[in-house]
Amino acid sequence: MLSLRDLNRATLARQHLLSRHEGDVADVVHRLVGLQAQEPRPPYLGVWSRLAGFGRDDLHAALHARTLVRATMWRATLHLVTAADFAAFRPVVAPVLEAAARRFDGVDFEAVSAAAQRLLAAGPMTFNELRPRLLEEFPGGYDRALGYAVRMLTPLVIEPTDDRWSYPRDPCFGLPSAPFDPAGAPALIERYLAAFGPATPADVQTWSGLRGLRPIMTGMELDRVKDFTGRELFDLPGAPRPDGDVPAPVRFLPDFDTLILGHADRTRVLADEHKGFVATKNLRVRAVYLVDGFAAGTWQIKRSGKKARLLVTPFAGTDLDGLEEEGLRLLAFAEPDAASLTLEAVDAV
Repeated sequence: MLSLRDLNRATLARQHLLSRHEGDVADVVHRLVGLQAQEPRPPYLGVWSRLAGFGRDDLHAALHARTLVRATMWRATLHLVTAADFAAFRPVVAPVLEAAARRFDGVDFEAVSAAAQRLLAAGPMTFNELRPRLLEEFPGGYDRALGYAVRMLTPLVIEPTDDRWSYPRDPCFGLPSAPFDPAGAPALIERYLAAFGPATPADVQTWSGLRGLRPIMTGMELDRVKDFTGRELFDLPGAPRPDGDVPAPVRFLPDFDTLILGHADRTRVLADEHKGFVATKNLRVRAVYLVDGFAAGTWQIKRSGKKARLLVTPFAGTDLDGLEEEGLRLLAFAEPDAASLTLEAVDAV
C-alpha cells in the first residue's frame, strides 16, 4: 500500500524534482510529455527547476532548431513538447481538439481548416492577420469562432523569435515541417505514467483530455498497486517509487505547471484546502513552491527598475530562510539584469 507521501515522492522523482536532471533540455520536456505554455515564460522556469546547469539559451536554441515546438496539445491548451511527441501524439489528441472546436455552431469545420492550411502554406501568420483573411472566404462568419476552429482543427506550431522568452505577445503560427508519425493510446499512457504515475485512468484522462482509457489500461501489462484510500493505481513495471521519507528539496514551480495539473486527484502535491489559493476564478493556475514535496504557498515576481522581488504567499507558517537560497537563484535566472534581488513574504489577497 502506498501512503500519500509515497505517492508524492514517486511523482516528484519522475518529474526531476527530487534531484535535477543531468542532461539536456529536450530530455526534461520529453520526460514530462510537455510543459503547459499558454505564456512564453513559464516553461523556461519549469525546466529551470528540473534541469541542472540550465541556461536560457539552451531552450531558445532548441526551439529555433525545431527540436522543441510550442503547439496546441493536451486539454486543448498550448504546450511545449518535443517535435517527435508532436508528430506522435497530435493525431492521438485530435478527437479532443475537434470536440472543443464544436463549441461554436454554424461553422463548416472542414472548409475552415482547409482554408487555413492553404493560407498558411504561403507562410506563418498571427491570428490577427489570419482572421480577416478567413472572413473574406467565409463572409458573415464570427471571426473568433473561425480562429478558434483553426487552432483546434489545424495542426500548427508557433514560430519562435529572438524575444526574451522566445515568443512575442502576438506570435505567428505556421504549419509543421515534419510529417506525423502517429502513436497509439497505450504509448501515451506509458509516457504519462513515466512522468506522473502511479495513477488512475481518471488521472490520465484529466491530463490528456482523452476518454475511455480504463479498458485500454486494464489490458496493458502494468503494475497495479493500492494507495492509502484503497484505490487501485496503475504503474509501469520497474518505475521509481522511493520511500515517502526520502528528502524533497524546496522547488519553485511556475504558473500552470504540469505537476499541478497532471492528476484528477491532486492531493499528492496540493492539499484540498489549498486548491482555492492556486486555481483562480478566471482559470489561472498560480505559481507554487514546494516544501517537503507539497505545495506550501504561491509566489510571483515583481520588477521595479533594477529591483526584482520574489513575493511568496505561504498557505501556513513557512520558514523564509528555507526558501531564500532556491528563491533567489530562481529570481536571478528570471531577472538576470536586476541589480537587487530580494525575497519577501506577503499576505494572500
